[in-house]
Amino acid sequence: MVEPLLLIKNLHVAIEGKEIVHGIDLVIGAGELHVVMGPNGSGKSTLVHTLMGHPRSAVTGGSVLFRGQDLLAMSPDARARGGLFLAFQYPRELAGVPLRSFLYAAYKQHTTARNMRPRSLLSFQSLLAEEAERLHFPSALLDRPVHVGLSGGERKKCEILQLRVLRPALALLDETDSGLDIDALRVVAEGVQQLRDASFSVLLVTHYARMLQYLRPDHVHVMIGGKIVESGGPDLAQQLEKEGYEKWTRVT
Repeated sequence: MVEPLLLIKNLHVAIEGKEIVHGIDLVIGAGELHVVMGPNGSGKSTLVHTLMGHPRSAVTGGSVLFRGQDLLAMSPDARARGGLFLAFQYPRELAGVPLRSFLYAAYKQHTTARNMRPRSLLSFQSLLAEEAERLHFPSALLDRPVHVGLSGGERKKCEILQLRVLRPALALLDETDSGLDIDALRVVAEGVQQLRDASFSVLLVTHYARMLQYLRPDHVHVMIGGKIVESGGPDLAQQLEKEGYEKWTRVT
């Protein structure tokens, strides 16, 4: 039997003493794209932040294995080196840290952690220019401090640029589609879809199905009140887009 990339069993998470996630089970295999959909306050963002090791997220029960290892025992830095990546809904500014330098430092660290030889600075700069062009991300922004002075759409593209450069095993995308116009949404979604292969998996949390016009999810999950209440294929996302969440909110 093939070992899953991520195995979550009966996960409970509290923030400031209040339980937000109530016993989630989730299995993500290598190369799979999972989408968790739900209304505001359903615990979607808490789930992905917990997986990345956010200090506010207190795990009060359950277990999480990533590549067969106890994820909850790892520091956030170790999780990143091990192949996890989180794209934030609201990316933070890093004043005084040029994006180009930040990405090369992160790239070298991640590549070394995989026992691979990193590209030279010149070769990396060429790669970075290619990836920025694919995302229609202006090259002039590569020399700015990370996210400083960028629009909301530019920040989201910057997050996906980081994703494409680092090539993690599992990308956690926290409402990456929020605040994007139609053109930016397509560019960002295609930037993720182009990476999909057996070595790259995605867990996307979102309110809406619009990003799924350009992505091809393997599994869609409905999260209400901190629980996954239904799972299915891409058709489930279309059902949610048409009917909303009332069917499940009435029950819970």
